[in-house]
Parts: sequence; C-alpha cells; structure tokens
Amino acid sequence: MLRGAKLKRMIESAAVAAYAGLLIYAAASDVTSLTIPNWLSIALAGLYPIAALASGAPLAAVGLHLGFGIAILVIGFALFQFNVLGGGDAKIIAAASVWTGLAAFLPFIFWTAVAGGLIALALVLARHFVTQAETNPAFVNRLLAKQNGIPYGVAIMVGGLCAVPQLPILSHTLTLP
Repeated sequence: MLRGAKLKRMIESAAVAAYAGLLIYAAASDVTSLTIPNWLSIALAGLYPIAALASGAPLAAVGLHLGFGIAILVIGFALFQFNVLGGGDAKIIAAASVWTGLAAFLPFIFWTAVAGGLIALALVLARHFVTQAETNPAFVNRLLAKQNGIPYGVAIMVGGLCAVPQLPILSHTLTLP
C-alpha cells in the first residue's frame, strides 16, 4: 500500500510540475512575442485527463473538469469578442481552468486579476517614463510600444501558480459532489 501511495504522489508531483512548466512557458512566450501558442493551451488541457486518471480520479470527475474548462473557454471567447481579453489569453485561462475546476478557480482568477492589474499599471508607467532604445532587447521595445497590448500570460501564470495548493489533483477532492 505504501508503494501505491508513493507512486500516486510522484504522479501528482510530475503533473503539477508539468502544469507549472507550461504556464511559465506561456508567460515567457507572451512577454517575448505577445502571443501564446495554441499548442500550449492544447497541451495543458490535454495533459490534465491523463494526469488525473493516473492519480486515481474518477472518470466522471475528469469529465466535469473538462466541461468546466469548456464553459470558461466560451466565456473567454465572449470577452475576446469585446476586446477585453486576447484570444491566447482566453485559451490558456480555459486550459488552466480544466486543472483548477471549480474548487481552485476563485483563487486562480483572483490572483490572475491582481497580477494583471499590477502588470498593466507597471507597463503604463514604463511606457510613459522609459524610452525605447536600440540597446534594449527587441521584446523590451515591443513591450514599451504604446500601441501594443499587455502580456496577461504573466498574470495567468501568477494566478495558476498561486492556485497550486488548492488544485484538486493535490487535495484529493477529485470526487463527485
């Protein structure tokens, strides 16, 4: 029995490491290019059922998490249509929501919003006080350009990492209500 428990913890740890790694990669991509590749969202959402089932989650609970992610994707696309959110941001939020489910969604979205507000404020100030220069890396000048957007992938990463302690895959709440 102890052997099974250790294996389960190893699977959970590897799954959370992959979740965190993909969010970190998405943030880095957003900072450097102001885009989040589709493959990241697909990989993040697609990895969840494998990890959850490998850690012993019931199939129905995994289905609920996937359904929740789809609902968040629909909301994200509505926000995209109103220019509130970028398309890549909407997709990576939905993919992370598959992992959070309803149990960890509130801390995820709260910390994403807080970090997003702070990043937006920092970029507005930087765009006002810092000038673009040839000596800056290209991505820094891109971030300083007033007409460019804000890399909310960083805020999504912060929210996703802050939600890790509440992830159902770790708290063993992957059961049906």
